[in-house]
Amino acid sequence: MEALIYLLRFAFDALLMILIMRVWLQWVKADFYNPLSQFIVKVSNPLVIPLRRIIPGLGGIDLATILIAYIVATLKFVTLAALSGESLGFLAFYIGLLVLLKQAGFLLFVLMIIMAIMSWVVQGYNATLMVLSQLTEPFLNPIRKIIPNMGGLDLSMLLAFLAMNVINILLSNSLPYWGAL
Repeated sequence: MEALIYLLRFAFDALLMILIMRVWLQWVKADFYNPLSQFIVKVSNPLVIPLRRIIPGLGGIDLATILIAYIVATLKFVTLAALSGESLGFLAFYIGLLVLLKQAGFLLFVLMIIMAIMSWVVQGYNATLMVLSQLTEPFLNPIRKIIPNMGGLDLSMLLAFLAMNVINILLSNSLPYWGAL
């Protein structure tokens, strides 16, 4: 049973991250022709395109993809709870929103780690690093305005990691179920 739960959790998390990335790529107007962007779009199109005919975007935000991501997040928790023998009822809708928010924060954390490692290893232009930079700029630029670059050392990512962990701790203490997700 543990192996099944692990595989389901992996499948739900992977799909959720792809959907979040799709919305995020559109939000920051990332390079659509980048291989990473193309992968995200092609994998998520079968789910998104049919719903997009019914639910249009709003101000550059893809509401259809956000709705699908919310449904996937809710289904993840409902499925895992059902396998554990629990029934959530209407609480599942609240927990689905929490799962979606926490997964988006985790994805930002992972992307920043990948970007930091790639910046040490990759020399010159790299298409993937450029997209990761476009994705993280909205979060790192406000920090860079406060803390200037110190001789080629960018401390904005370190401060972002610190802030994200503090936010996670505060939410764990104040929001029910946040710590359990």
